[in-house]
Amino acid sequence: MAGAPNIREVALRAGVSVGTVSNVLNRPELVAEPTRDRVYAAIEELGFVRNDSARQLRVGRSRTLGLVVLDVANPFFTDVARGVEDTANQHGLAVILCNTDEDPRKEASHLDLLAEMRVQGVLINPIDTDGRIAALRGRGTPVVLFDRLGDPDIECSVAVDDVLGGRLAAQHLVEAGHRTILFVGGPLTLRQVQERREGASSVVAAANGAVTMDVLTTTALNVAAGRAAGDRIAASAGRSSADGGGLPSAVFCANDLLALGVLQALTHAGIRVPADVAIVGYDDIDFAAAAAVPLTSVRQPRQQLGRTAAELLLAETMEEQHRHRQVVFQPELIVRDSSST
Repeated sequence: MAGAPNIREVALRAGVSVGTVSNVLNRPELVAEPTRDRVYAAIEELGFVRNDSARQLRVGRSRTLGLVVLDVANPFFTDVARGVEDTANQHGLAVILCNTDEDPRKEASHLDLLAEMRVQGVLINPIDTDGRIAALRGRGTPVVLFDRLGDPDIECSVAVDDVLGGRLAAQHLVEAGHRTILFVGGPLTLRQVQERREGASSVVAAANGAVTMDVLTTTALNVAAGRAAGDRIAASAGRSSADGGGLPSAVFCANDLLALGVLQALTHAGIRVPADVAIVGYDDIDFAAAAAVPLTSVRQPRQQLGRTAAELLLAETMEEQHRHRQVVFQPELIVRDSSST
C-alpha cells in the first residue's frame, strides 16, 4: 500500500515549489489566487493531510488544552469537561482529558506528560499543589485551578463557595427539625470536602448544642463508598445511643454519588428516606433528580464553571499584560423528596 501523500507530491501535482505549498497552508494571503486554487485542487486530488503535529512543535506549543480531573466517572467532572470543550472548540482547540483517581502520583505523571506534549495550558482540580504545577508555569505553560480558589498573585481560579454550600445544606436540615446530622465524605484532605463540612459545622455550632453533627469519613467520593457508609449507618440502627448507635435524623453527603450510595444501602436495609433518615447531597448531577427517591442537593453551575475556567486560561495565553482573576460562583439548594417531610 502506498504511503500517505506528502507536501512534495502536492507541489509536483500543482506545478509549484514546496515553499509555495507551505505558504498556501500557513500564509495563504501571500499567494496569488490562481496558484492557491491549483494547490488546493492538488491537495484534494491526492487526499493530502498536513502533519500539524510537526508544525505545532516548531512553533513551540500544540493546539490543545490539558484538563486534569479527580474522577472522570463522576458526572460533575463530565459536565465541567463539556463546558471546557465548548470554549476550546470555539477557538479551534482540542482538550486532553486526564483522570487522577485522587492519586497524587497519577496527577504528577499527567502533568509531566502534558508538559512534554506542549499543551497551550492546563486546567486542574489539584490534589497536590506541589512543585510540579509551579514548574509547569516556569516553563511558560499557564495553569488555571477549577473547583478551588488559588493564589491571586500567581494563578487564575474558578470555584464555587463550598462553605456556603455546606451552610445551605445544614440550615435546610435544621429548619426541617433535624437535630442529629451525620456528615459523610472524604478523604478529608480534599479541600472541597473540608469546606463543605466547615459550612455545615458552622450552622451546627450556631445552634448552641441543640443540634449535633458527627462525621463518617470515606476513602473516596463515589457510589461504592456511599453504599459502604450506608451499610454502616444501617448497622447502627439496632444499637442504643449509649453504645454509639442509633440512626441519625439526617445525612449530609459531600457529593451526590455518596448520597446515592447511602440511599441505596438504607433502602435495601428497609430504612425509609426521608421518614426515618433525610439525605442531602452536593453537586446536583442529573442522576440526583432521577433517583428512586429524588435527591435534595446543593447545585453547582458545572458547565459554566468549565467554560469560565477555559476562558481564563485562553485569556492568559493571549494577553501580554494578564491579570489573574478569582471567580467564585454561588451554590443553590435544590429541595426534593429525600429531605422533605
